[in-house]
Amino acid sequence: MTMIDYTEILKVMRANKFDVFVDQIENELEAKLYKEYFDEFLDWQIIYGEFPDISTTSVILDNANIEIEGECRFDLKPLLKKYKPWRKGPFNIFGNFIETEWRSDWKWERVFPHIANLKNRTVLDIGCGSGYHSLRAKGAGAKFVIGVEPYFRYVAQFYLLQKYIKNPYVAVLPFKCEDLPTNIKCFDTVFSMGILYHRTAPIDHLLQVKSFLRKGGELILETLIIDDGRDFLMPTDRYAKMPNVWFIPSIKMLKFWLKRSGFYNIRCVDINSTSLLEQKSSEWMRLESLKDFLNPHDLTQTVEGYPAPKRAVIVANK
Repeated sequence: MTMIDYTEILKVMRANKFDVFVDQIENELEAKLYKEYFDEFLDWQIIYGEFPDISTTSVILDNANIEIEGECRFDLKPLLKKYKPWRKGPFNIFGNFIETEWRSDWKWERVFPHIANLKNRTVLDIGCGSGYHSLRAKGAGAKFVIGVEPYFRYVAQFYLLQKYIKNPYVAVLPFKCEDLPTNIKCFDTVFSMGILYHRTAPIDHLLQVKSFLRKGGELILETLIIDDGRDFLMPTDRYAKMPNVWFIPSIKMLKFWLKRSGFYNIRCVDINSTSLLEQKSSEWMRLESLKDFLNPHDLTQTVEGYPAPKRAVIVANK
């Protein structure tokens, strides 16, 4: 069985009048899988093939731990660890609890009460990682969900989950946001969470996101913010050891960027300082995490001396 098959999701999208979108990505998908990512695709296909066929009896997508249940007589843990690092989750796969680096369920709980009811909405999840929030959106009743993720390891994690979930209405494309066709104006809801500060041109990102939304559609934007009185922070080199952080705006500046980009009904629904319990290493993610990014003598600062990570959720309409 092949690890990734987009046949069903493309049919679903066409049935929902997303023909323009499908027409523009269909050939690009083939190029990504069989040219750009071909070696990785083959490597992950081999690991995927090591997993046994197990009859799934229940899939729970509307719970903090996304759960896949069934009678499993195999020790899956060594195989699941081949997919490390697991960053977004958590998951419970046939009794194997995967404690991911991020408690993504905490972010979901901060976001979910403030957004439009997802029932029967079409959803785009940009930078979705292993698809945790995409699956939660489907669990909340979305008609279908398309995630985009450029790091193939995390795409592979999602399709391992799909081996047992078997939900044709959720898919992850091995794309950067920039690979998507612009000005398609078709999604009801777009999530851009943890993306904006990685963009050298944040306004371009907001304009691109707007082009994915239908008129009246909703953007859920989660990003780092600065609240020490300046309009924005642009790190001289790294921020919390991340080399690809460019602009961290104030709430006022972020709202202005959104207004200038053509959004309305702009509201900040949550501000949260990332805690050492929300982002941490575990046996499923042995690399450095938040505690290694903060000044050990002053946890209100990063190791570089900047204010420690604080995140805001902004909801706005096109």
